[in-house]
Amino acid sequence: MAHIKSRKHPARLPMSTVLATLLLPAAAIHAGAHAAEPQSEKKMTEVVVEGAQENDFKAERASSPKYTEKLVDTPQTITVIKKELFEQQNATTLTDALRNTPGVGAFFLGENGNTNTGDAIFLRGFDSSSAIFVDGVRDIGSVSRDVFNTEQIEVLKGPAGTDNGRGSPTGSINLSSKQASLEDATSGSIMGGSGKQKRATADINRVLNADRGIAFRLNLMVQDSGNPARDVVESKRWGVAPTLAFGLGTPTRVHLSHLHVKQDNIPDGGVPTIGLPGYTSPDSNNANPVLRRPFLNSAPAVDPQGFYGHVTDHDDVKGDQTTVRIDHDFAPNLRLQNTSRYGKTDQNYLLTAFMMGGASTNATTGVVTPSNLITPNPNDPSTWLLRRTTRTFRDAENKILANQTVMTWDVTTGAVQHTIVGGIDVISEKQNTYLHAGGGTLADTPLYAPNPRALLTGWNDTRTGAGTRGTTDTQAFYLFDTVKIGEQWIVSGGVRADHYDTDYLSTTLTGTTLTATTLNANDTLTTGKLSVLYKPTPNSSVYATIANSKQPPGGANFSLSSAANSASNPNLDPQETTTKEIGTKWDLAGQKLTVTAAYYRTDVKNELEQDPTDATRYYQNGKKRVEGLELGVQGEILPGWLVNAGYTHMKTSIEAGRLTTANGENGLTYTPKDAFTSWTSYQLPFGLQVGGGVRYSGELLRGTDGAVGTPAYAKSYWVGDLFAAYQLTKNVDLRLNVFNVTDEEYVAAINKSGYRYTPGAPRSASLTANFRF
Repeated sequence: MAHIKSRKHPARLPMSTVLATLLLPAAAIHAGAHAAEPQSEKKMTEVVVEGAQENDFKAERASSPKYTEKLVDTPQTITVIKKELFEQQNATTLTDALRNTPGVGAFFLGENGNTNTGDAIFLRGFDSSSAIFVDGVRDIGSVSRDVFNTEQIEVLKGPAGTDNGRGSPTGSINLSSKQASLEDATSGSIMGGSGKQKRATADINRVLNADRGIAFRLNLMVQDSGNPARDVVESKRWGVAPTLAFGLGTPTRVHLSHLHVKQDNIPDGGVPTIGLPGYTSPDSNNANPVLRRPFLNSAPAVDPQGFYGHVTDHDDVKGDQTTVRIDHDFAPNLRLQNTSRYGKTDQNYLLTAFMMGGASTNATTGVVTPSNLITPNPNDPSTWLLRRTTRTFRDAENKILANQTVMTWDVTTGAVQHTIVGGIDVISEKQNTYLHAGGGTLADTPLYAPNPRALLTGWNDTRTGAGTRGTTDTQAFYLFDTVKIGEQWIVSGGVRADHYDTDYLSTTLTGTTLTATTLNANDTLTTGKLSVLYKPTPNSSVYATIANSKQPPGGANFSLSSAANSASNPNLDPQETTTKEIGTKWDLAGQKLTVTAAYYRTDVKNELEQDPTDATRYYQNGKKRVEGLELGVQGEILPGWLVNAGYTHMKTSIEAGRLTTANGENGLTYTPKDAFTSWTSYQLPFGLQVGGGVRYSGELLRGTDGAVGTPAYAKSYWVGDLFAAYQLTKNVDLRLNVFNVTDEEYVAAINKSGYRYTPGAPRSASLTANFRF
């Protein structure tokens, strides 16, 4: 199959293109010496040292106080991605970092003319974008999260209802932020790479008063980057995250932190799927043989770097989070943590998208409505034009005010040890959206040479006065008990009750008339989990767990609808999920390496389905299932040799209800049946560190919405990356990353209609200088 393209080569990395060097203050080094005692006066005493078995890839625990045991003794699949791992990979966003856990990613581009923005994450077959948390507090907003202020990322797979309340059927993602500590340290990085990538970060920690445990930490980030895979697309952002801590090392510790991020991006709406395997003429079903255009069946693919948007497109984001966390130890066995947060995110977004459906003929009048793909000369593709008729706006404001209190109590009754965790959450979440008009009309653009600066007429971007307002107030109580029976058995269980109240206001403008619709949904959700764990050895476990979660109408997007065919109808029952999991975890090699395996089955019920005999009636009798096997290894195999790898096999099915895939296969969309990820590094004795990884994603089935001729799925692919780092001095090292070393062409995400896809990144490179003092 012929391709019309002009593939760009990776740009060289002259240091002149890199941001100006940050002035990083060096930490003062103080050395002290103690006089040696005479040998005759020395006494032999027993010293017991308990050293942490963590390394750059392996974590011992999750950050939440709800998980009281080490990961090896936590009866659920939890993947912890440490900053040392994703920094080594030059992964700067949450979506990039999540490549370190198999089968998790941004596979879904959006519906029709709409394009997902930010972290649109699918996890075990379901959209988990509304189940992203920062330090245990829900983080709302469809934005791309930078990880410059992230210590580790915790991916909980399986129902998280008991832990976090309403949410995705198959898990949640928590970003644990960097905090101030009692150690002076300064680090930073400067990066330049293909696609005019430029980025700099700084991380400064200072002890202000050691006796009182007062410390200050400041994380900074600035980035102004193009995209090596795409023309025009731009990622421009900066962020600042100060943290002040009091009482470190004392029974009462207070952390005050703020995060401010500003983004001015040019979003990516994808490229046409014409020419991809499975693409055929969108007019093949046209009743008029003249309009069927069979020559499109063999049309060449477009250049995957072409930009089909317009230079007026933008994705502007401003986010702020202010957090106060108080930890207090009443006694060694009684601890309290209280977290308060106010967060606000504003997003103003305009994307030029397109539809590529076929021409239509009015059965009564015979009038032909031309398609968005215009082919005046079938034999000359250079004359073909694309109409970009969809100028999509998103103007949204998200706010959250939360207070979370959790108490942990260790108590022993006879031979049984209990760890009891109880908590209360009070959360108010709000989302306002504003409708816009005046996107203007774009001139048609050549299909194989898109013009992002095409003539734009009638552009007058204004708010119309219409929009939506959604508010969800939640009060929750939960209680967990982890019971240790002897040295080998651990039984744990938990229950949570969430009372939510969602108010929704929608205003529409018809001519000059503004119409308002108000809806309300409220209920109390009860979720729970129960597990039994057996320890064959002190550093291993075998477990079985059952847990559930619930997602009420409007729980993911604050939107309610009175339509009978909408899952957001407040009269419906919550979507309910039950997961059963058995697994095993082993800490090996002196507890420096973890090996895990888990088999699970997740059933999601109360899915809305249409009555096959009466199109006006809908019932919640739909049921979906995901069952699979997940394997993982993480940590240090040998001194200096680190590895992080995972494999998952997922079998998905519609147990009851209509099929949702475009090709009619019984499975879930945007869910690879098989996925593999790996990364390894080895430290050589002369200051050189080398490594890399490969990842695999199985084919992705897209959804169905009546589109004709578009690919029903995206092909599977393998991608390999390499890196090498060299220690120039004790304070400076250089790291070279090469991505997609084989220059594999692949589909990273595809939209529901199959008109558009996101091309995977071609071969590219980056060079990073890291500083530590």
